[in-house]
Amino acid sequence: QVQLEESGGGLVQAGGSLRLSCAATGRTFSGLVMGWFRQAPGKEREFVAAITWSWTGASIRYADAVKGRFTISRDNAKNTAYLQMNSLKAEDTAVYYCAAAAHVRTWIGQDEYNYWGQGTQVTVSS
Repeated sequence: QVQLEESGGGLVQAGGSLRLSCAATGRTFSGLVMGWFRQAPGKEREFVAAITWSWTGASIRYADAVKGRFTISRDNAKNTAYLQMNSLKAEDTAVYYCAAAAHVRTWIGQDEYNYWGQGTQVTVSS
């Protein structure tokens, strides 16, 4: 079992920045694929970013909507994944969820992730 806890959400003006954290417990963190998803009001939950880890380093994937603005990272020593969000827009307003999986196929499918956090609200005012 893996427990995930997000933190760092809040209210920010458009153009501002926030950093989300996801602390993991219960399993060897370095072996997990860590992902971030978000769900805006009235919309389906969607993929934001994901990061894996191997002896060759990290592999990362982003949704087109956040490329160039968001950066996913991980600190295996702290069992924590991060999502640095810059140049925030009103359309980034959503509940952001951290997710984890031992293995993924497409990276972007919600059903590929076994473990989920409770979510943290990000609100961007225009």
